[in-house]
Amino acid sequence: MDMRRLVGRNVRRIRLEKGLTQEVFAERSGFSQQYLSSLERGTRNPTVVTLFELASALGVSHVALVKPDGEGEPARPMRRGGVRKGPIPRGSDGR
Repeated sequence: MDMRRLVGRNVRRIRLEKGLTQEVFAERSGFSQQYLSSLERGTRNPTVVTLFELASALGVSHVALVKPDGEGEPARPMRRGGVRKGPIPRGSDGR
């Protein structure tokens, strides 16, 4: 899961749900419109402090910005013991 893309999708979704343009959100948050645009595209790696400030400007919990949205890559199944399924490597004796 790419956390930058996840945060970007969540910021954009919440901003649109609140009826805010990037320009208005930029004024409220104190971040430039260019920064917010690149954040929403998933090309920025915001700090924890930035996430908190963005969430405050949106009127949501900071957790809402990192919460999985179901649009990410599906998880690969795992075997017992936390081992991913796949071919078993052969030993040096060829078996």
